[in-house]
Amino acid sequence: MNITLILLLFVISIVLLAIEFFLIPCTSLTGICAGICLVVAHCAVFGQYGLVIGLWVLSATILLGALFGYWIIRTKTIDKYFLHKSIEGTAATKAQLSVKVGDKGIAVTRLALIGNAEIGGNIVEVKSIDGFLDEGTKIVVVRTDDAQILIKKSEQ
Repeated sequence: MNITLILLLFVISIVLLAIEFFLIPCTSLTGICAGICLVVAHCAVFGQYGLVIGLWVLSATILLGALFGYWIIRTKTIDKYFLHKSIEGTAATKAQLSVKVGDKGIAVTRLALIGNAEIGGNIVEVKSIDGFLDEGTKIVVVRTDDAQILIKKSEQ
């Protein structure tokens, strides 16, 4: 292999890596092809120019790759490809959000860990921490996490 073909393989690998990172990320096919081009180019350099030149080219490739990665991170070029929005909504209904710790109610359905209960005049889905509870059992709210209401059997 002559130097032109080796340089062409390096350029092709750079182009394929750019395609993998920026145009069609996570397809792996272009990344694998870029890796194959790099390995073939390095093997050609070692085979044609010897160990010393091969190690210099390999070191330069690793150094340039690290510098490119550092540059990408420092300039925040890659940030425009990431989602920066956060989800602030909830799936909880107004009835579920109105339930507070300590509220008392009654099980409307059999609570096979999860079921429905009437709390404060609203029928809401609850989760029992006491295990299975029969329909009509008096309950008390222990904890609420948005749409999830944890209850236990009431002492009364």
